[in-house]
Amino acid sequence: MSLLKDALAAALGGDAQFREEYQFPETVAFCTVPKEKFAEAARAMKKAYAFLAAEWANEETPWFGIFACYRWGNEYVVVKTVTTMDDPAFPSLTKKYLPAYRFERQMNSLMGVVPEGHPDVRPWIKFEDWPRDAWPLRKAFDGSRPLPRIKGEYRWSRAEGEGVYEIPVGPVHAGIIEPGHFRFQAVGEQILNLEERLGYVHKGIEKRFESLKWGEGHRLAGRVSGDTTVAHSLAYCMALESMTGCTPPERALWLRALFLERERIVNHIGDIGAVCNDAAFAFMLYQMMRLKEILLRTHHELFGHRFLMDKVIPGGVSADIDQGGREKIVKELSWLGDEFERLITIYDDNSSLEDRVRDTGVLPPEKARELGAVGIVARASGLNVDCRVHHPFPPYDRIGVNVPVLISGDVHARVWVRVEEVRESIRLIREILRTLPEGEISRPVADPAPERAGFAAVEGWRGEILYWVQSGPEGQINRCMVRDPSSLNWLGLEQAIPGNIVPDFPLCNKSFNQSYSGHDL
Repeated sequence: MSLLKDALAAALGGDAQFREEYQFPETVAFCTVPKEKFAEAARAMKKAYAFLAAEWANEETPWFGIFACYRWGNEYVVVKTVTTMDDPAFPSLTKKYLPAYRFERQMNSLMGVVPEGHPDVRPWIKFEDWPRDAWPLRKAFDGSRPLPRIKGEYRWSRAEGEGVYEIPVGPVHAGIIEPGHFRFQAVGEQILNLEERLGYVHKGIEKRFESLKWGEGHRLAGRVSGDTTVAHSLAYCMALESMTGCTPPERALWLRALFLERERIVNHIGDIGAVCNDAAFAFMLYQMMRLKEILLRTHHELFGHRFLMDKVIPGGVSADIDQGGREKIVKELSWLGDEFERLITIYDDNSSLEDRVRDTGVLPPEKARELGAVGIVARASGLNVDCRVHHPFPPYDRIGVNVPVLISGDVHARVWVRVEEVRESIRLIREILRTLPEGEISRPVADPAPERAGFAAVEGWRGEILYWVQSGPEGQINRCMVRDPSSLNWLGLEQAIPGNIVPDFPLCNKSFNQSYSGHDL
């Protein structure tokens, strides 16, 4: 029984056509609807309590395909409609789903489709000084040629009144982080409004996929966001494998999970230290970075790369582990667990630190749900969402995952979700190594048949990562849609900031720690 399919069928009747030729995984349904029913399908999904997980456009001459992906529990459904190239308008979903607000601005900016009824059509990702008729995701666009620059202006939202002033922060920051612009309106030190401006590290990633062979795409996916190389490359590979019916060897599946959990630990440990540093508790930063560095050196020693880049490949993995490596990791986990708990006790007993992180940057559960938040942000705000539980692949469907969920939605909650996930990942890695099957670590993956599509959802350390890949008439990569967790969670940061004081913004921002690169595709 499928709750989402039944909801669509009940609301749209024969206008909802379910098709299987796209070769999605069994847990993902694909449905086509007439353009005039696209928003009605969204209304049906809203009534079924589904989240809007992604929305994107695709050129299918003489049509544009308009896609919306909804999820609830372990179900995903992709709803598609089409609009002509002569009239590229489609019904906006913004009145039903807030995440559509930026999804559709990006679709308009990069593909040139027009969301009718959208309240804000300012460019997103595509900058105002690019030619208005340049659509970077259309087939005719030549990504190898520089764009001519025109004079443009971005209209920032404004808050007005006595004593209101504006603070521009960025896009270049006093550190090594990537560029992003944050525009505040404040009275005294209290923030009234925050608006983000991203897109400064737009690299044309989705366009670049179209020039690659299927066996090369995992390398580009692993570079979408350099701190999430395992999860992104894994999502690409799983989407490709779903198109071809390839099932990697069991040992490869276990090793993929091993890499994924180690990537999760490394990033969570680094974030805990960085949040403390933004609250002037530099001791914790140095100690957590010490632990992180030791783990990264183990990656290099055992697998050949500090960040495990290019270790997940179509059909399996490119690195194995011997008995000595297993013993080293088990021993390291025992040491890590003891050191980590000692430091978390210091964190938990520090009253001045607690004063900074409690009730700061609150994203209430109802707001998190409305925004479709995912990952650590969602779980800190009361949403029990985790692909390892609700959309599991081996070995997660056999060893189980305990998901930490808090409801306070503040900086402390986002830190504490990370704490609990480090503990859980240590347990998971022990279980993965204990049950690691023998056998091969990869098998060949054939190129997909023409005009097929595949889908994958992977729980990266920030949250749910989605990939949708489609083959063209000649079997080539026709489209690769990438949805990083940051596409949803950057919205959450904007909503968590008003009411806080200006000096707490860096603390709040770091507790979210969203990816500029993963967002600016």
